[in-house]
Amino acid sequence: MGGPSSEREVSLESGRLVMKALESLGYEAHSLDYDERFIDALRDLMPDALFNALHGTHGEDGEIQGVLEYMRVAYTGSGVEACALAMDKHLTKKLIAAEGLPTAAWDVFDLAGGALPLLPGSLDLPLVVKPRYEGSSVGVSIVRTHEQWTTAMLNVSKNYSQALAEEYVQGREFHCSILGDEALPVVEVIANVDEFYSYAAKYEPGGSTHLTPAPIDDDLATRLQTLALSVHRLLGLRDYSRVDFIVSKEGRPYVLEINPLPGLSPASLLPDACAAAGITYEALIGRLVGFALARNNR
Repeated sequence: MGGPSSEREVSLESGRLVMKALESLGYEAHSLDYDERFIDALRDLMPDALFNALHGTHGEDGEIQGVLEYMRVAYTGSGVEACALAMDKHLTKKLIAAEGLPTAAWDVFDLAGGALPLLPGSLDLPLVVKPRYEGSSVGVSIVRTHEQWTTAMLNVSKNYSQALAEEYVQGREFHCSILGDEALPVVEVIANVDEFYSYAAKYEPGGSTHLTPAPIDDDLATRLQTLALSVHRLLGLRDYSRVDFIVSKEGRPYVLEINPLPGLSPASLLPDACAAAGITYEALIGRLVGFALARNNR
């Protein structure tokens, strides 16, 4: 848990709760920060499995997965290729679109050259601008004017080399988590701060309201669950994931992105979805550990 990403504090909170659950389940568990001492500490422990509670870069982009594969340590969550793909919003959307699944029109921009890109003629305002590789809505903004476009691209360029801009779809936001090979009840999110489910809306106390299960008809719920499973399988994910949607006023769902390592903190959506399905937090953690232990090749 922990690590150097922008989601460090969220990861630490997830890690603390996971440790508590592991201990209550009777496992001998040790917590490790993902820092320069990590590999030596892991080599000393050589556990039966590692529970990956890292979020964002390093934790869900294939990096730590590659380290663990090399060390032959079983771990929770998806593998190297699937994580790297899911973290890349551009490639994820290309796959989704190629499969005929619904996603908003988009383009990707290189910011490494120093010159900020002009507003593309292929996309109409308003747009959503976000880093190509990032999680938890870090660096995301809604752009409605040319001036806001310049500001958004300038802000992203301070920390990232590439940005993605996609058509802004006004509607309701829903999230569907996958556990094993089963779609959990759909959660609707209402942001109480900001105009979208931003980092502040995700993690500030009272920043958002989670409606679980979502107050929608069975047909829409089933369609979102089916789409979530399709995306999960398309990217080759395993154990668990979460797919985020916007459903337009006309009732059309759009896949926003997929999270290969959903949060496990009190503010997270996966525990809410599990609770609605009758799965306790400890049972969730136990099931994820079971998946990893089944892959222990030592």
